[in-house]
Amino acid sequence: MRSALLATLAFAAAASPASFAIGPAGIVGPPPTPLTIVVVRHAEKASDTARDPELSDAGHARARALAAALRDEPLVAAWSSDFRRTRQTAEPAAQAHGLDVRTYDAALPAEEFARQLRRANDSGFVLVVGHSNTVPGIVAALCGCEVDPIDESVYGGRYDVRFDADGRATLTVSHFPA
Repeated sequence: MRSALLATLAFAAAASPASFAIGPAGIVGPPPTPLTIVVVRHAEKASDTARDPELSDAGHARARALAAALRDEPLVAAWSSDFRRTRQTAEPAAQAHGLDVRTYDAALPAEEFARQLRRANDSGFVLVVGHSNTVPGIVAALCGCEVDPIDESVYGGRYDVRFDADGRATLTVSHFPA
């Protein structure tokens, strides 16, 4: 029995570069993807005059660039605050993965929202779109680290908080262009 399992594993490894998990019933498929929460500020807004502006043309282009950057990732959820600019930033990536954008309360304390995200997801990629005044707090609550404030004029920052199997978080900061 053991030699048959080893032969099956050897064949699977040769046939595919993916690794496989072994459970009590034998091979159960690839191991789950670690949890990565990608937090971004909404893309460029059309104006500063309205309380709930839509995205500008540049903002829509940046939202499409974000979707392209996440195209090959196992996106399992997309969250945005209940504002047009955040929803419009999240929608292209969510739609590309057949997901609906879930809404969160931007006034919710960052620590509480971070706990909610961790309870709702245990693997895959989760997109969170927030605001210049909420993203640093959300990221800090997720990674347990210090995060610099975001200037109101800066767009395109990407914060990937990846959790390993023991729940330890690492933060990677990058930029996605429009």
